[in-house]
Amino acid sequence: MGGPGDAGRADLPLGIDEVGSLAASIVQNVETVIAGKREAITAALTVLLAEGHLLIEDVPGVGKTMLAKALARSVDASVSRIQFTPDLLPSDVTGVSVFDQSTRHFEFKRGPVFANLVIGDEINRASPKTQSALLECMEEGQVTADGTTYVLAQPFTVVATQNPVEMEGTYPLPEAQRDRFMARVSMGYPSPADEIAMLSTRETSSPLDRLEPVVSLAELRDMIQAVQHVFTSQPVKEYAVQLARATREDRQLRLGASPRATLQLIRAAKAHAAMHGRDFVLPDDVDALAVPVLAHRLVPTSRAIGAHDRDSGPLIDAIVRRIVGETPVPVGSARRS
Repeated sequence: MGGPGDAGRADLPLGIDEVGSLAASIVQNVETVIAGKREAITAALTVLLAEGHLLIEDVPGVGKTMLAKALARSVDASVSRIQFTPDLLPSDVTGVSVFDQSTRHFEFKRGPVFANLVIGDEINRASPKTQSALLECMEEGQVTADGTTYVLAQPFTVVATQNPVEMEGTYPLPEAQRDRFMARVSMGYPSPADEIAMLSTRETSSPLDRLEPVVSLAELRDMIQAVQHVFTSQPVKEYAVQLARATREDRQLRLGASPRATLQLIRAAKAHAAMHGRDFVLPDDVDALAVPVLAHRLVPTSRAIGAHDRDSGPLIDAIVRRIVGETPVPVGSARRS
């Protein structure tokens, strides 16, 4: 842990140990609904504490929306859900101005995006125009309508689910939209034992109905504030930049990680460190999040796609793991001096 001279931390409402304890409570609470998916649950909570946005991608029926709902119900915050469909309009997401006959003025009716945690279900089934309605919200935390800017609730996190782009009725998310998401995770199919247990626990009702919040909104804000004060040494920052630059220069990629990706990688690493009871970031924190934070932003070359063996797993994930393995780990201390 950090030593003497940790200026600016003494007045924090929560210590790092408390952040780790509350984070463990949230993970355990979500696991009562989704068993055997601790990695995905931890990644989702990491994004929430880092004030980012999460994209959950997988085939239908594996628990994408269930994960988003369980995380939302574990925190006592305002939650809204948007079911994205081809006929959904941008105003259905952000809100619309309605003329009030009594006042003779237009009144802005806020849309479902005005919540602490917004669940966007099957986001890639909506048109690109509607998808883009989330861009300003996700990046700037505000909505602009009829020349007026409305600030969104804080903290604000979008947890969006999407089906693979090969599936019927989907619109691929453009690069600009994908870059707004801090991380992307996949659920995967459950193990046989977990699937058998699911048949027993959900035979008559959903465990989601019995889920209660374990963290208040005030505690969540305190956790986020504590994460912001996690220390990142210069060598670790340089390491993150080296990883991002390596993606831009890799021969198998035609689009590498953006500077926003580097920033979000460090923010996620700080949350990861805090969840593990540390007030400083290690290179291991960066390595653990390199695939979920970077992979969805990268675009492979046609040659790389043609040469890839699909049985070996997702191409982009393999490229990121190779880059992490080839990038020298900093030798300098990660702790405060």
